[in-house]
Amino acid sequence: MALKVAIAAGGTAGHINPALALAEELKDRGDEVSFFGQPNRLEATLVPQAGFPFFETHITGFDRARPWTLVFALVRMEHAEKQIAEYFEKVGKPNVAVGFGAYVEMPLLRWCHANNVPVVIHEQNSVPGLANKSCAHFAAIVCLSLPAAKDAFRKDIGPETTVMVTGNPVRRSVINASREKGRDDFQVPQDAEMLLVFGGSLGARHLNSAVANMKDELLSRKNLYVIHSTGRQDFDAVKEHLNLTAQEQKRYHIMPYIDSMGEALAAADAVISRAGASSIAEIAALCVPSILVPYPKATADHQTINARYLVDHGAAKLTPDSEIDGEGFKQEVLHLIDHQEEREKMRKAAHGLGQAHAACALADAVEMAQSS
Repeated sequence: MALKVAIAAGGTAGHINPALALAEELKDRGDEVSFFGQPNRLEATLVPQAGFPFFETHITGFDRARPWTLVFALVRMEHAEKQIAEYFEKVGKPNVAVGFGAYVEMPLLRWCHANNVPVVIHEQNSVPGLANKSCAHFAAIVCLSLPAAKDAFRKDIGPETTVMVTGNPVRRSVINASREKGRDDFQVPQDAEMLLVFGGSLGARHLNSAVANMKDELLSRKNLYVIHSTGRQDFDAVKEHLNLTAQEQKRYHIMPYIDSMGEALAAADAVISRAGASSIAEIAALCVPSILVPYPKATADHQTINARYLVDHGAAKLTPDSEIDGEGFKQEVLHLIDHQEEREKMRKAAHGLGQAHAACALADAVEMAQSS
């Protein structure tokens, strides 16, 4: 029987893209998927672009440093639940509701729980957010990207809640990306080696600077091309720092943002990256050898815990942010570039994690919740 599945995901691509990966899998199974999110956030752009119905909800979180903001947040929550109730009265309630974290999920999941609709939540990080922890006690199933999150949920789940590790779903456009097309897109010869560097706009400045300082050593490898995504905020500063000559620009490509991350990863022989949940998932899904530099100010140092999942399985190396200005980091990068056999071992280790099948595993959990 085809299911009607309501999904709430919003705020950042790290929440939205896994939700869209699940939606793609459910759609292929013949299920009907609709999304709930805020009209002024990223989900209002990405979800319609992907071709899924989008219902606008208006919700705000509260600042724990300013407790009085809780009153306004609760008023908006109640209003959003009423809007959702009116919507479901017109179209019929869903068979399952799925939340991907952030406050935008709470009115949908609370209404569904109150109206006997099974709830599934998915946590992308090793340290769960407040919204998912708040909803875990009434969830039928809590799905985790990383085993390390199990302990963090232990006190929050209900007595009948099932907890399972599904991995973090990655969109088909990433998983099906072509190395050949990626090389063409980034103007890298098919027989060259390619290093991909990215960190995003948040917390990437130190990483950008450390890699830029290695420019001469990197370009001394005659067959190496570097694709360096700086984040929009840091592009001008990194461009000035690198001061690339016309000759160097042929093999060191700098850009503020990469739209086609799937092609970039598929084309890469090695990656230097922060350790956000989505980055970890995409790197693992495409089995790219990586050196991970966790963002040191992430909540509860969750990026380090994220990174350890790949590192402990032999699929990545980890360097703390405090050490990337030293000689050790430089030698780690150059060693990975210079030793293909090491990269092959890391690729095999990443393949063994089965991250490319996470969307299927999460869709199975949604079906399980409906039938339980």
